[in-house]
Amino acid sequence: MAPIEVKKICCIGAGYVGGPTCAVIALKCPQIQVTIVDLNQARVDAWNSPDYNLPIYEPGLLEVVKEARGRNLFFSTDVDKGIREADLIFVSVNTPTKKSGVGAGFAADLNYVELATRRIAAIATSNKIVVEKSTVPCRTAESMRTILEANSKPGTRFDILSNPEFLAEGTAIDDLFSPDRVLIGSLQTQEGKDACEALASVYSNWVPRERILTVGLWSSELSKLAANAMLAQRISSINALSAICEATGANIDEVAHAVGKDTRMGPKFLRASVGFGGSCFQKDILNLVYLSESLHLPEVAAYWRQVVEMNEYQKRRFSKRVVDTLFNTITGKRIAVLGFAFKADTGDTRESASITLIRDFLSERARVAIYDPKVDEAQIWLDLQEALPTTPLEQIKKSVTIYKSALEACEAAEAVVIATEWKEFRQIDWNVVYDKMSKPAFVFDGRLLVDADSLRKIGFKVTTIGRGERL
Repeated sequence: MAPIEVKKICCIGAGYVGGPTCAVIALKCPQIQVTIVDLNQARVDAWNSPDYNLPIYEPGLLEVVKEARGRNLFFSTDVDKGIREADLIFVSVNTPTKKSGVGAGFAADLNYVELATRRIAAIATSNKIVVEKSTVPCRTAESMRTILEANSKPGTRFDILSNPEFLAEGTAIDDLFSPDRVLIGSLQTQEGKDACEALASVYSNWVPRERILTVGLWSSELSKLAANAMLAQRISSINALSAICEATGANIDEVAHAVGKDTRMGPKFLRASVGFGGSCFQKDILNLVYLSESLHLPEVAAYWRQVVEMNEYQKRRFSKRVVDTLFNTITGKRIAVLGFAFKADTGDTRESASITLIRDFLSERARVAIYDPKVDEAQIWLDLQEALPTTPLEQIKKSVTIYKSALEACEAAEAVVIATEWKEFRQIDWNVVYDKMSKPAFVFDGRLLVDADSLRKIGFKVTTIGRGERL
């Protein structure tokens, strides 16, 4: 059987992965109709908003949606219609870490994946290629195939593919336009290879064929977890070294630069910080830990678990340094936290280091002023509520204020904590900030963002992560 020609694509899930990925597919493949479906009416309305007030912020996404929406890119809550009409269906739903039951705190919650799969089986009346796009544990595709085959209508066949995303938030559109690789995993049967070729043909509209890698289904699933685990491992490694630098007087920037000059290593992901965040790194490593334990590989599980433990340690260490430096108490003191997103150029706050820092500051009874250029106020309150489940929101609001500018947040503060590496924080008029702060005025740079010497000349007491200066 020859590979089918994909004419209609449906993506279930209009979030951070499904939205940008399928918007770019629509842009690059004007001959293919792409429909992104989601049960969340408010999210779909945002994607369809006349003023393009999109539900997620990603540089370049707005331009992509403006060009393709209404031409061959559509957003809808009619999931069943999308499934029925599509030749190929991306399953791009959330797979958060389980909060209860077997594997709580480690295993991925595959409830949404299963619900989507069962819906496809119930609605489909013709052959479909079903593509697992969400980050999932190894052998999830096998479970999906079992569900589809057990519930399929007579004469309906499903081919399962794994096509993990390797996007970095903040550069997702560039990553999609020019990916290092596109990975497609399939069963190594003729039908599996034909389905694989059908999806490869979609990507080959703009991705060179040599960058489209076709592998076995299980290798594809594990490759995604492995890539994120190894990137996170580099961050935890450099953060571990930053603690040594602070204790010895070494400079982590200089150490990272020297190490990165080794061509076997390279310079990427060697920037010390207050800790990594985002929806993938921690979730995928915990997934790997759970998988290793399930396969009776406790030493492997312990190895990967340490990457996450080092990340948590880095955040605790940084917040403790703030307290220690401010004369061992921050009770009643105003702390300005600049940045709430987990990294610059995104509005995503999942696993953000800022949340942990603010929780720690509030536990010390500090007053916290927050500013972030892209994160909605409602999202900040939601995240703080989740971080402090036993504290009523009204109580949190008595100690936390959200501001519309960095200067407002810093006014009358005893300390400024840089928690996200937004470029605008480099361009703040620090002379004005200093004049409006309580004295002595402290700056804690958790992102190696500002010129510490310049700030000291103004009068600030500066603490930079990974540098052993003594105040």
